[in-house]
Amino acid sequence: MKRVVVGMSGGVDSSVAAASLVNQGYDVIGLTLWLMKGKGQCCSEGMVDAAKICEQLSMEHVIVDSRDVFSEHIIDFLVSGYQAGVTPLPCSQCNRLVKFGPMLNYARETWGIDKIATGHYARIRYDENTGRYQLLKAIDPKKDQSYFLYDLTQEMLAGSLFPLGEQTKEETRRIAAELSLSTANKPESQDLCLIESHGSMKGFLDKYINKKEGEIVSLDGKILGHHQGIHHYTIGQRKGLGVAAPEPLYVVKLDTVMNRVVVANRANAGADQCFVSRINWVSIPEITTPIKTTVKLRYRSPAADVTVIPEGDRLKLIFDEPQFGITPGQGAVFYDEDTVLFGGIIENYSL
Repeated sequence: MKRVVVGMSGGVDSSVAAASLVNQGYDVIGLTLWLMKGKGQCCSEGMVDAAKICEQLSMEHVIVDSRDVFSEHIIDFLVSGYQAGVTPLPCSQCNRLVKFGPMLNYARETWGIDKIATGHYARIRYDENTGRYQLLKAIDPKKDQSYFLYDLTQEMLAGSLFPLGEQTKEETRRIAAELSLSTANKPESQDLCLIESHGSMKGFLDKYINKKEGEIVSLDGKILGHHQGIHHYTIGQRKGLGVAAPEPLYVVKLDTVMNRVVVANRANAGADQCFVSRINWVSIPEITTPIKTTVKLRYRSPAADVTVIPEGDRLKLIFDEPQFGITPGQGAVFYDEDTVLFGGIIENYSL
């Protein structure tokens, strides 16, 4: 019998992923990572719900204390990033360093199992021509999570299953109801578990970063107002600036040296190029010459046409049309239609 370890968050997605594998004849073990204290799907409430599902499906359930790993790779990562004036992307880092890598290692060392599964909406395909595992979008465009999975290594992709990648969220809910799973009607979790625990990202950051008042200025340096800490702002932000102006203003730069938030109108908030570093080559090997492709600069943003030019250990992106809200610290994920080619972290940009 084939064996697999399923990451159980206590939500409906991981519940249905586990149930689907049980129905396919797998010997399934449920594994829940204890990431932090407090409420939220990944914490106390989620662990209880995961245990209930495993009991309902007659599966073994194990909880692993991963709080130190989560604190090092996610909390410290976020705090240092915001202090440096960037807006970090924790989910991709969490998937690689906290979830998939450690889960695979634990499955192998504890049970001798070399496959894990999660409730992510994405697909994996092996390409015999290149000898690489490819990451693809889920068939449900509203739930596709390939953007957050771009940093998975070939080893992680080879050892992972995504049972929900070929179905929609509505189908997942329907299956959960048909199987009378206790999580069938459980509401969606926040995109970021830290928000569930602290009420808001601002609440989380204020716990770790001291407020430091500074100026909000225009591109030409005119003082328009004051802020209580640049970590409260992100590139492209319009609401909550606390300044009066005849037209909407957007954050275009976080100046950590001068402790300033720089704002501009929409017409001056775009950029035609940026740099990307920390590249993970997913479905294709590293490029050595420029290519034309498409890139998503945020999870919810549409793909933009771009020319990618390799420059040492980073990539220079030149967009066909100026892009709004390019944010250092966020992911740039490159696609060929449904296939994730590669991805990296936005380094800087020029207005």
